[in-house]
Amino acid sequence: MFDAVLVRPLINAMLLLYKFLGQETIVAVTMITLLLRLATTPLQLKQQKGVRRQQELKPKLDELQKKYKDDKNQYAQEQMKLYREAGINPVAGCLPTLIQLPLMIGLYQAIIRVLAGTPLQLLALPKDIYRWIPSLSTLVPLKSQFLWLDLAIPDPLFILPVLVVISAWYYQKLLTPPATDAQAAAMNKQMMLMMPLMTGFFTLTYASGLGVYFLITNLVGVLQYYLFRSHFAPATAAPSGKSQESPTRPAKKAPTKS
Repeated sequence: MFDAVLVRPLINAMLLLYKFLGQETIVAVTMITLLLRLATTPLQLKQQKGVRRQQELKPKLDELQKKYKDDKNQYAQEQMKLYREAGINPVAGCLPTLIQLPLMIGLYQAIIRVLAGTPLQLLALPKDIYRWIPSLSTLVPLKSQFLWLDLAIPDPLFILPVLVVISAWYYQKLLTPPATDAQAAAMNKQMMLMMPLMTGFFTLTYASGLGVYFLITNLVGVLQYYLFRSHFAPATAAPSGKSQESPTRPAKKAPTKS
């Protein structure tokens, strides 16, 4: 089921891109990565908007936590009520991650199969190619070399994993909201280290084509952040008890006649 829904479509899409874009595997991998990133962009933007809204609600959540510190059930109910009033779905923040994980696994499987680094993989590849698309089977095996990289195996010089870790760290840094307490700051620091190191480990262990996917995804994410940063800036509320209109000048007293 996973192969039919995700892996095989990705394999055939890569073959088509490879055929019409100069028969360069790196170009096909780059284009399929950009297409996947474009498809998940609305979810990414919605996630960041939700993070900003939750950040703006932090003072009210702190008040609720103090008020219901002895009643966790009541606090949870009031918290969900506050989220509903603000139009926030806490579960929606996990959706991009849940979607990106199968995409990453599917793309990795597609890269390994389409590059066919072993004779057995080369023999098994035709069953994944759509027969109703002419001349795709004549393209295999694909050219896997790009600069010093063989996209079917890990980078022997460790340059790609280093680039992935640096780009992932910077992207994570941009997306991490400012911490409001010491506990949140410690958690943010852990995430900024764990996520880049995890993607770096995958790049170091698996095919370089997957590392190319990570690197391009991070770079496009950084670009999207700077393009949409102003859209997600938290709204500045006016101080309580004060009007947002410009203050009126006090009326001058009429001069008294002597």
